[in-house]
Amino acid sequence: MTTAAEQAYAPAARQALAAFGVAPANLRFVHLSENVTFQVTDAHDGSLLVLRLHRPWYHDIAELRSEHLWTRALVQAGVAAPEPLLTLDGEDFVQVKVPATGELRWAGVAHWVDGELLAEVVARETEAVANVRHFAQLGAIMAAMHDQATGWTLPMGFQRHALDADGLLGPAPFWGPFWEHPILSPAERRLLLATRNTLHAALTRYGKPARTFSLIHADLHPSNVLIDGTHAAVIDFDDAGFGWHQYDLAVALVAYQNHPEFSAFRDACITGYRSARAIAEQDLALLPMFLLIRGMAQIGWYHQRPELPPSADLPRLKDHVCAAAARFAPVC
Repeated sequence: MTTAAEQAYAPAARQALAAFGVAPANLRFVHLSENVTFQVTDAHDGSLLVLRLHRPWYHDIAELRSEHLWTRALVQAGVAAPEPLLTLDGEDFVQVKVPATGELRWAGVAHWVDGELLAEVVARETEAVANVRHFAQLGAIMAAMHDQATGWTLPMGFQRHALDADGLLGPAPFWGPFWEHPILSPAERRLLLATRNTLHAALTRYGKPARTFSLIHADLHPSNVLIDGTHAAVIDFDDAGFGWHQYDLAVALVAYQNHPEFSAFRDACITGYRSARAIAEQDLALLPMFLLIRGMAQIGWYHQRPELPPSADLPRLKDHVCAAAARFAPVC
């Protein structure tokens, strides 16, 4: 059954595909979140592609092109990620109009990456050992990305946002002022504001050491990681920017903090990471701080999207973040 979203965005998707020289044998609507995603079967060779119509207010064209520069470099370095295609004019993106909404959106096309979402694998897997193995795979591919990023000379004109102390905890954090969410009581708001100041100072003291600060995925949650047998792949680089490696680890783990196997998942992820890249104990000691920061960022994300239906997860997230903030003591 055709959804309203598919009806609204399919004409723009077809217009974009023509610019890439792709004749779709099949165009399947996948998801509408910030961006609109379609799976495409190329009529020429039967290959699967992914087409994204990017939200108009998030990244400008220089930032979008930079995202593709990095994903291409990652693929060349052996990291399993969506490899972008070029238009017939040799461009990374084409701008198309969505008649149903009046929007202008940049459209990009990449090769489809096979696999099952790690979130779905964990939800259905009954053997803890299997899930531990998958988190080790996640840690290894994360480390490979960080290894590539720290050794990569940025191309001229490369532009992405920074998830540094101000980007995460400044007056206007990248994912919104979490302390203003109406779910917070006055006392909780005061707590998070005070903790935000403490965290900002801790990050400033820690600085941006080259060993742990580079380009990061920044949204490496288990619905952006694909498992295909013994291999892991990473998708959706929309939030990628400059940040701390521990933040990537926190994003991967934060959803499982209340899971009975959390410690095993965390340790496996770190073991997998260390199989591909070193990380010092003094740097890993900051992981609880970054888990708290990620929780705050998630509250900010919800605050920026009041149009979404109420989330059953938000009250639990708020309670967990406030409890963690109440006991937080900086270690740097």
